[in-house]
Amino acid sequence: MPATDGALTKEVRVACEEPRGGLAVAVWATLKRDLMLLLRRRSEVLNPLVFFAIVITLFPIGISPDPALLAAIAPGLLWVAALLAALLSLDSLFRADYDDGSLEQLLLTPQPLALLALAKVAVHWLLTGLPLALMAPVLGLMLALPAGSYLVLAASLALGSASLSLIGAIGAALTVGLSRGGVLLSLLVLPLYIPVLIFGAGAVQATIFGDGVLAHLAILGALLALALIFAPLAIAASLRISING
Repeated sequence: MPATDGALTKEVRVACEEPRGGLAVAVWATLKRDLMLLLRRRSEVLNPLVFFAIVITLFPIGISPDPALLAAIAPGLLWVAALLAALLSLDSLFRADYDDGSLEQLLLTPQPLALLALAKVAVHWLLTGLPLALMAPVLGLMLALPAGSYLVLAASLALGSASLSLIGAIGAALTVGLSRGGVLLSLLVLPLYIPVLIFGAGAVQATIFGDGVLAHLAILGALLALALIFAPLAIAASLRISING
């Protein structure tokens, strides 16, 4: 009996470990595949970054080169430009997989669709949101942004852009089956972006005026935590609705 009990315990342990290993392999494979595909399509990665740089470059020319005026509008301008740049790449988040049938295969896998979708969103943030956050302090120099606010700007954009990717992925999943879903996608997600925009720009503004910054960053972190909990489930449900009707 002891030997039999030991064998049964071993079988149970293996059975419990196999799905976990299978899930880790599936998530890693999704991350690796999407990274490789996006790095091959460099235009999709570069377009949001170029758009962000062009918008920030044109504003001092179109409004005024006055450093005081530029510094006053810089937090909101940088955040709005980054938000629109991130929105540019959302329509293609699931589009290529939908066109070649990979998305249907993803729905048929035994692994949780929510976690696989989260892996795809993570790739979007790594190649869009994070580069935008790293570019923003450099572009802030053109807007006469005070030197002490660069770190807060990058941190707020890193946190906020992750929330933007998660929220935007819900709209991208809902409109993936539509031939011209870009406008509808914008209408769906822009109202949900407003809290992130308010507290993200507010963090930079608070740094300029010497107010407390931690409260704004804490709220951005809380919004990201909520998005991490609920957005993958909403993305999975939206993909099933778009594919299966």
